[in-house]
Amino acid sequence: MIIRIEEKSGFCYGVVRAVEMADSMLDKGESLYSLGQIVHNEEEVLRLEKKGLVTISHEDLPALHNCKLLIRAHGEPPSTYEIAKRNRIELIDGTCPIVSKIQVAIAQKAKEPDAIIVIFGKLDHPEVEGLFGQSPKNTYVIGSIEEIKELPESSNVHLYSQTTMDSKAFQNLIEVLEKKQTDEHGRLLVHNTICGHVSHRRPGLQKFASENDLIIFVGGKNSSNGKVLFQVCRDVNPRTYYVGSPDELVKHWFEGAKTVGVAGATSTPRWQIDTITDKIREIDSL
Repeated sequence: MIIRIEEKSGFCYGVVRAVEMADSMLDKGESLYSLGQIVHNEEEVLRLEKKGLVTISHEDLPALHNCKLLIRAHGEPPSTYEIAKRNRIELIDGTCPIVSKIQVAIAQKAKEPDAIIVIFGKLDHPEVEGLFGQSPKNTYVIGSIEEIKELPESSNVHLYSQTTMDSKAFQNLIEVLEKKQTDEHGRLLVHNTICGHVSHRRPGLQKFASENDLIIFVGGKNSSNGKVLFQVCRDVNPRTYYVGSPDELVKHWFEGAKTVGVAGATSTPRWQIDTITDKIREIDSL
């Protein structure tokens, strides 16, 4: 079989930055905690934990004192920074610069009279929790067009998106909201905050999926971005499979395939893609 790796697969800039911060400190032998999984990829988390990174939850945070804590690329709400200050925790802030800008924008827009903030995203996603926390009193999170009816009436709606949401779904949401606001004589102000690393990959992935007999998509089980990009491939090529480790590959998937494409999420490290590619070569040689 001919095996091809999609050229834009692998960590986005924000994740690279956060992981490099962790690696740098751990290589020096320093103790470091991470508030939540540093990236939604089990294999990469395990690699860093073997080096000494300790992953904690938000429930653990109040009991933590006098240590170093990494804020991952997803970002955190203001309450996390307040607890860290009280507990004399040194923060290593790995928040993606794009996410930081969105947080600042939401906090500022929320101060406008009669304004409500609408975030298109997943309510329990850490990035969304950080965005929502900037102004919880007048911010609403919706994950689908059906949830629009739950929004209160307002003359001034600012629409944002979780950076890893599907751009096509976001556009559909905009069209419905525009009609709603027009009907109610209100204003809809759209802030397209989907990361370009995500939105710009759709055309390339569609082409890549169509050019190969089989697609192996590599990602973490909890990767929102991975699930979106996997679906982009599968919509074009039904022979698309999602895996997180070489052990998940199934030999009969490859029957009759002359070309195999390997792609990954923005939360997928390149070493993981290479490991799975090596396993595919091994399967092909049997």
